[in-house]
Amino acid sequence: MMGRMAREENRTATSTRIRTPQAPITTEPATRAWTVRFVVLGIVLTALNLRPAITSLGALLEEVRDGLGMSGSMAGLLTSVPPLCFAVFGVMAPRLARRFGPGAVVCAGMVAITAGLLLRPYVGSTGGFLAASALALMGIAVSNVLMPVIVKRWFPDRVGSMTGLYSMALALGTASAAAVTVPMTEALGGSWQTGLAVWAVLPAAAVLPWIPFVRDRKATSGAPENHARVAAPQLRITRSRTAWALAVYFGLQATGAYITMGWMAQIFRDAGVPAGTAGLLLALTMVMGVPLAFVIPRLATRLPHQGPIVLALGACGLVGYAGLYLAPVPGAWVWALLLGVSNCSFPLALTMVGMRARSSSGVAQLSGFAQSTGYLISIPGPLLVGVLYQHSGGWGLPIALMAGLMIPQMAVGVLAGRNRTVEDEAARRASPGGTAAARRCETCRMPVLDPNPRNGQKKLLLVFGTFFAIFVIIAVVATIASP
Repeated sequence: MMGRMAREENRTATSTRIRTPQAPITTEPATRAWTVRFVVLGIVLTALNLRPAITSLGALLEEVRDGLGMSGSMAGLLTSVPPLCFAVFGVMAPRLARRFGPGAVVCAGMVAITAGLLLRPYVGSTGGFLAASALALMGIAVSNVLMPVIVKRWFPDRVGSMTGLYSMALALGTASAAAVTVPMTEALGGSWQTGLAVWAVLPAAAVLPWIPFVRDRKATSGAPENHARVAAPQLRITRSRTAWALAVYFGLQATGAYITMGWMAQIFRDAGVPAGTAGLLLALTMVMGVPLAFVIPRLATRLPHQGPIVLALGACGLVGYAGLYLAPVPGAWVWALLLGVSNCSFPLALTMVGMRARSSSGVAQLSGFAQSTGYLISIPGPLLVGVLYQHSGGWGLPIALMAGLMIPQMAVGVLAGRNRTVEDEAARRASPGGTAAARRCETCRMPVLDPNPRNGQKKLLLVFGTFFAIFVIIAVVATIASP
């Protein structure tokens, strides 16, 4: 009797263990590990593709100008296309991500980059070159905005290190395009069309890691935040002073970065530096971001205030611009190095985006607002440099402009580096109770909701649409007027 009861108990326990869904417990970690590997690979490959479309053009800008018959002003307009596209298309990224998932949007962005880079060298006209470049830059724009979102959602406890990895890969891609475009073009027969088109191979490879996330809109909800929180309504981001400070800081550092990527090689070439050496100097400026882009985000996350880092990077920029004006050839390598250090304001800005919001939905809104508004601010810079260069006949005024913009960049960077979040600021400004509302926001860790969040989006889209229409009119007039 006792033996039969023991056997029955053993069978019951065995059947209970069989009925218990243990398989997911053993297979879930393996699936999760492979998914994380795909995300990391996708982040690295995507970051590698976010600047070669720009720096490869900077290295061959003189050849492109000669081949398409561009004037200096038109070339300045061409160097203004990246921030314009980033402003116009970047603002759409958060909404696209909520509808299709960040992974699917980034995958589509890589496809757009591939198509744009393949088409633009062979369209045969300035207008077509601008349109194909805009297609590639559209893919870069949405990926720019969504990379901090993916990092925050998948690696909420490693924002600094993953932002550093992403920024380091971005800097590596930037420097590689600047360094090897000229020699690679010569090795492929000397045609600037081939030298630009070959960079379409890299984004084609970056499509692959994101394919598993195309149909699964919840694929990126692997982080501790639940899906309901990720899909929460928008906060009133425009009520945050930190958001505005971060947007202006982003815009001013982008102005300096795109002027550097678009014009620095030409500055050295006009000073008497050979084309190959000028490309290497630009590559040195870009490659400084490889180690520093990994170090600066990790350092920034350990400091309560990122202002000292902002000031140090700004000081390097001021010294670099002064040297570029006073002795461009004798100290060329030193000035290129210092300007490369100064350009590391970009990974710092990305890190502050992740630190100035609590939830991934907050990061998505802050990233979209700061990058879109910032790139909108940066649009006139490269164009103005081209106009000043053409009408003054030298680089004195353009370099003075670049150095002058470094002062407000340092000021707003210190404001953006303060230890606070946009949710708290929006709560204080939206509620009569101010501080009490901020405390309630901090307790629930949820964004302060906008009763009609589409109003802000419509206003931003109206502004960006107006700027885009003005740009199209300018581009058409310049294309008609150019010989």
